[in-house]
Amino acid sequence: MSIPVPGARVPRRGGPISRAVGRVGLRLMGWRIEGEYPDLPRFVTIGAPHSSNYDFIIAMAAVLALDVRIRILGKHTLFKGPLGPIMRWCDVLPVDRRSPNGVVGDCVAAIRDNAQTVIGIAPEGTRNPAPDAGWKTGFWHIARQAGVPIIPVALDYASRTIRIGAPWWPSDDMAADFALLSAFYAGVQGAKRRLPDAIVPRQPGNAGPSGTAG
Repeated sequence: MSIPVPGARVPRRGGPISRAVGRVGLRLMGWRIEGEYPDLPRFVTIGAPHSSNYDFIIAMAAVLALDVRIRILGKHTLFKGPLGPIMRWCDVLPVDRRSPNGVVGDCVAAIRDNAQTVIGIAPEGTRNPAPDAGWKTGFWHIARQAGVPIIPVALDYASRTIRIGAPWWPSDDMAADFALLSAFYAGVQGAKRRLPDAIVPRQPGNAGPSGTAG
């Protein structure tokens, strides 16, 4: 199984042992990686569909195999007590919804304050969104305000492929940007559901369950 090697400017973590663990894990689960992260030091990466806890195992194996440091969002309260060291080892970025800057502002600051930073977000916001809920738009606002690209990643259970898309910078037209996402994700089969052909921004009146990344 061929694993792409990220460029020198992409944030890295781990070493030979963790890479081997990730690659063996992917091989045993029958998954492969298609595409690669470009040689960029800062970006937002989104992963979908997210319909099962099993998605995390696959994603973590891929992260270890690629040797990429991706910071995912987590409630700041998770860092209190014995979970703190585990959260830090997993590169969880603590966010506090009570922050004056909000979650988006805190993520933008984390990107701007670090020479190398990758923020990872599940844009559906929950494993079981309503069929017409749409995607939360936090990732789009974070990338646009921080001036970094978005790199989409699809977990396609039909072909057992983790597909990494090309980077694109969000424009002033959210609808047009979501049309690009629709073209990339159309029909991708998740563990428990298939993504719709048209992915739309989640509307305030149809927010659905709350998620950390919104």
